[in-house]
Amino acid sequence: MLATQPRTTLQRWQLRTAASLFVGYSAYYLCRSNLAVVAPLLIREFGSRGLNKEVLGQIASVGVLFYAAGKVVNGVLGDFLGGKKAFLLGMVGAVAATVVFGLGQGAGVFFAAWAANRLVQSMGWAGLVKTTANWFSYRAYGRIMGLLSLSYLVGDIAAKLVLGHLLALGVGWRGLFMTAAALLAGVALANWLSLRGSPAEVGLPVPAASPVSLFASPEAVAGPPASLGSLLRPYFRSPAFLLMLVLSFGLTALREAFSFWVPTYLVEAAHLSESAASQYSALYSVFGMVSILGAGYLSDAWLRGQRGPLIVAACLGLVPVLLAMTRPATGSLGPLLLISLVGLLLLGPYSFLAGAMSLDFGGQQGAATASGFVDAVGYVGGTGALWLTGVLAQRQGWGHAFWALAGLAGATAGAALVFYRTQERRPAFAAGVPAEE
Repeated sequence: MLATQPRTTLQRWQLRTAASLFVGYSAYYLCRSNLAVVAPLLIREFGSRGLNKEVLGQIASVGVLFYAAGKVVNGVLGDFLGGKKAFLLGMVGAVAATVVFGLGQGAGVFFAAWAANRLVQSMGWAGLVKTTANWFSYRAYGRIMGLLSLSYLVGDIAAKLVLGHLLALGVGWRGLFMTAAALLAGVALANWLSLRGSPAEVGLPVPAASPVSLFASPEAVAGPPASLGSLLRPYFRSPAFLLMLVLSFGLTALREAFSFWVPTYLVEAAHLSESAASQYSALYSVFGMVSILGAGYLSDAWLRGQRGPLIVAACLGLVPVLLAMTRPATGSLGPLLLISLVGLLLLGPYSFLAGAMSLDFGGQQGAATASGFVDAVGYVGGTGALWLTGVLAQRQGWGHAFWALAGLAGATAGAALVFYRTQERRPAFAAGVPAEE
């Protein structure tokens, strides 16, 4: 009885931590999805002063660049500050930047406030990953990160529903920004009260860290890294981590291309109306949620912590699906089935990279840094894929665009196979990640 009591208490704290992180990261999207929601209102009010769709696109693009850069900087910072501090600082910074944007009177303020907003928001995922590494055993990394990865899908959907309802009630864009900031501030306060950085803070044992972590050595100690060099050096000396960056480039490029272009594809190829295309494009995300949860469970429970085989299988499965999309559609059913298959195959393996695999290799000491580098390289691939897919679809048609994406999926499958054969099949890896006991 005495032996089970600490375990039961730990499980309650783990549930509390997971719920706090899920709600907290979902709430970030109140101050991230708001720009897209109010874009027509901004154009209407400031269009005479030059704020048109092109300028808004530039504001959004600058925000992505700052977000990608922040992933690296704030990932490193998260490992030194600790997960809870990084998670909360990102919220507080997003609240302040959103208020400044809501008080703005022109493009200059909007550029600066949105860039600052995306920069500080990049602390959120780093803080989430760092906190998860401290609270959960490596045996459950796939499942817990699969669950937490749903937060960015749920957050985007919930934020757009809430903010859209506010617009329907007649709240102007400034009131919407202030309300979003107030709601996120409330969630930040709740997280400050409910979250703890690690089990040690409440007198509980710290769960087992990943034995394949780059920091898993006999002389490794708990706590922040000893220096910046000791934190960064293992990553750039690790062939496995460099292969992870290649995988992130390919999978994020595929994910970003589909996330953005699916509604347009359904309008032009499946001949759906704009409203119907917007609604049916949710199939991609719905099947993606199934993929994220399923991939996390399978990698932990069946594959002994190995992620490579699922990435190989998914990317190989994507190739014929994408090739099928190169053919002209004869109705709407075929394209809807194909985008559902893409979501089912793609989003689970994609979620591994800045989630379970970053925890695998970063462990309790460097998980935030690992996720930051992985995400930053991925956004570079995503930016290129967004542009290239649009260029090919515009100039040569959707068939050529999907041929290019099929080639990218095949190349990513090859990189995943190299990762699996050279890294995950090593005896040390297999011995270090036992099946669930």
